[in-house]
Amino acid sequence: MSFPGFPVAGVAFLADLALHNDRAWFAAHKHLYQTTLLEPAQAFVLALGERLSAFMPDVHADPRTDGRGTLMRITRDTRFSRDKTPYKTNLSGLFWDGIGDKTASPAFDFRLQAEGMDLMAGMFLFPPKALSPFRAAVVDPAQGVALADILHTLSTLPGYQVHGERYQRVPTRYDANHLRADLLRYKGLAAHPPTIAVDVVCSSQLIDICVAHFQAMAPLQQWLAKACTPTPQ
Repeated sequence: MSFPGFPVAGVAFLADLALHNDRAWFAAHKHLYQTTLLEPAQAFVLALGERLSAFMPDVHADPRTDGRGTLMRITRDTRFSRDKTPYKTNLSGLFWDGIGDKTASPAFDFRLQAEGMDLMAGMFLFPPKALSPFRAAVVDPAQGVALADILHTLSTLPGYQVHGERYQRVPTRYDANHLRADLLRYKGLAAHPPTIAVDVVCSSQLIDICVAHFQAMAPLQQWLAKACTPTPQ
């Protein structure tokens, strides 16, 4: 499938939403959201998903817009947040891997905002059931060395960053002086490339560039998929 890029009007909608983040404004401009952002995002998911399936056959690329597919809802859950603005000022999605929930699975992530598009691969936050398998894999001689090599390679790519929240100390039961003790402190682990500029987001180059970045980050995503996700019974 081909994808011509996101409409300029869709990026402009996100910029306007940041200035008018209220339900009345959104309701009055919902047709713009639908036609210039949501529908193009569905086409983007299908086009990119088709390309990802060539080297990630188990990745989920689902164009549904109800929150169960790749696309995240644009509405915010404000119940436990001090920020009561009702809408996110970005459009995001997860191409996830595995049989679990998309937000608890290793994934390729995109986030479109007025300033451009950010990509990510990995797990932003490990679910509780993934922490022990992750740590066991880190201290495993073969798996742990493989992860360290992957992270080193990513760190050498121009503009790429490896990140994740960390505990202050190495978890109990593990040697604080272990060769990979720093990796044991991660609460989540992900990589991201430089932000994709708006002019590229709005062009037919976007899919090729996303595929190239996701291919570069795929070893991390695949390592996490093998180490941290359940297998079908």
